[in-house]
Amino acid sequence: MNKILNVAPILLVKDVVASANYFRDKLGFSYDQFWGEPSDFCMVRRDGQTVMLSQAPAKAKLLPHWQIVSQMWNVYFWVEDVDTLYAEYQQSGAKIDYQLGFKPYGIKEFGVQDLDGHDIAFGQIMKVKK
Repeated sequence: MNKILNVAPILLVKDVVASANYFRDKLGFSYDQFWGEPSDFCMVRRDGQTVMLSQAPAKAKLLPHWQIVSQMWNVYFWVEDVDTLYAEYQQSGAKIDYQLGFKPYGIKEFGVQDLDGHDIAFGQIMKVKK
């Protein structure tokens, strides 16, 4: 039986090089190369997870999901230790758009924004007390 092995969200960005560098410098991702001349595509990776960044046309209006549906993410990552990651992103100067906290759906999470306002959330499933 065939199975899906992974998923890679794609974000449209105004400047693929600046965006890739933000993911590297502020969010701890890495990348190996850019595609296109001039560069218009890059895959950033961290801990086996990939986000694809694609250059939008210069006059395109980029609209993050939260501007359409209140408090909606563009990308959501499940993590093992959300407290440590939150501290890392505070230290790196990432743009934290909502603070670390417990959500009614049993997740401790926080969110950051990239250079184009896309909301990227990081959450850890917490044990529900009975």
